[in-house]
Amino acid sequence: MGVWEYDEPAPHVRGQPPTANCQPPTNMLPYTDQVLWLFLLSIPVACIAWTVTHEEVFREPRDYCERRCEKGKTLLERKFFYLFTCEYCFSHYVVFAFLLITRFHLLMPGWRGLLIAGFSLVWIANMYMSLFGILRTNMKKEKTIIKKMEDEQL
Repeated sequence: MGVWEYDEPAPHVRGQPPTANCQPPTNMLPYTDQVLWLFLLSIPVACIAWTVTHEEVFREPRDYCERRCEKGKTLLERKFFYLFTCEYCFSHYVVFAFLLITRFHLLMPGWRGLLIAGFSLVWIANMYMSLFGILRTNMKKEKTIIKKMEDEQL
């Protein structure tokens, strides 16, 4: 049985109240390792979601999706193509792929651990993307100010 495979729920899931010293089942990672995995797995999720929805390398497919989103004939078509233009929406699909690949669970074994892990990964990844967006905007603003000052000196 691998690290991510479970056959027994956590003690507090079996009807016992959680204690201050509640530990995961023996076939799960310790809680500190789970949190570390959470923050580390969120990095590539954020990277992929941001790259597909913002960077120049995917501009043509993104422009196509934006056109289909705006001019789609059905609601389903418009919403489907919107998913590829929104980093928050797209991050859910990236997380789903990462959960399939890593079989990462958070706090509990089984489907509940997958559900908690999925929404937690999406939230942390979107926090990373928000911070990156703010940082990137500030960098562009500084470059513009520097260029303007250089042009005034000439």
